[in-house]
Amino acid sequence: MIGSTILFAPRSLAPLSLALALLVAPSAQAAQPQASGPLVVTVAAAAGMPPAAASSRKLQLRSELTLMRDLVSFGDLIAGLPADAAATPAFRAPALGETGTIQVARIVEAARAAGLIESGSEIEGAGAAQVVVTRAARRIMASDIEEAVKIGLQERYGIDARAFALTIDGGAPAIAVEPELNGEVTVTDLGYDSRTRRLQARVSVPGSMAMRLKPIRIAGQLVETVEVVVPRRAIARGETLGKADVLVERRPRDGQANDLIGDPRAAIDKVARRALMAGAPLRAGDVQREEIVAKGDLVTLVYESRGLTITMRGRAGEAGAMGDVVSVTNPQSKRVLHGTVSGPGRISIQAASTGRVAAAR
Repeated sequence: MIGSTILFAPRSLAPLSLALALLVAPSAQAAQPQASGPLVVTVAAAAGMPPAAASSRKLQLRSELTLMRDLVSFGDLIAGLPADAAATPAFRAPALGETGTIQVARIVEAARAAGLIESGSEIEGAGAAQVVVTRAARRIMASDIEEAVKIGLQERYGIDARAFALTIDGGAPAIAVEPELNGEVTVTDLGYDSRTRRLQARVSVPGSMAMRLKPIRIAGQLVETVEVVVPRRAIARGETLGKADVLVERRPRDGQANDLIGDPRAAIDKVARRALMAGAPLRAGDVQREEIVAKGDLVTLVYESRGLTITMRGRAGEAGAMGDVVSVTNPQSKRVLHGTVSGPGRISIQAASTGRVAAAR
């Protein structure tokens, strides 16, 4: 026997007892196999253990991890541990939805105390300062709470609250529940005062142990809202608004101007008369139809009647968009005519002109 290996002679040594193998096995686990030819076998192999167990295997420290449970195991922190050691609890995880850190020195100390390692040198990455641990969670948003309150008001009080917004005293609470829960947010213990529109309720998610241990109660008020059209992005002066540039939102009625645009059709294909901010409610004076005839422009007058078409030059007395009725002066006769803007620089005059009369500028 040499070190931690045994040189097997011919078959006379074959019936080695298992007891002999067990006596030398501890020293064999810490030794490295020697390449002495096919007759050299490690004691671990002689004892029926896999050869890989005889070689020291480097463990790997994870730098960050995300957990679904409330305990951090050694296997979460250190890759390469045996299954039973990996399942051993090590630290408590952060609260739902929160992120924390564990100092590497504490991890090494805990692993040594649990008998998983003898020193930090057995773990690659043990020279790092800390491990970042995040607890996965499902976030409950203010919109989820508002929708649950509106459903509760409809079911319990018969109130259609779609035209109202909910303002929560102190702002919406930060609520995080178990990530595996996908049930709808509900409210219980709902109370409502129709005179003041004040309410209070308890928020819950079916199956959430976190909300059972720490109930969330809210108080707030319903606020009447109106639909307004707002730009999705900043709009430059003179830019034409398209369908994708606007959206409809509900805003509290109190404090809003009386000339707000509530129908997106009143803003689409219109030109911004000034620079418009994203999210700011549009007013009627913020946009106008695109003018294709400016006041003072030389235009072509087109007279059509029963197959007869006459064209002449004139000067527009006012600006107008497509379909507007504007005044035009004949520069030769000085006669003022009225026609309909039918295209850029084109005014159509018929026996009976109809259309929108443009405001003079």
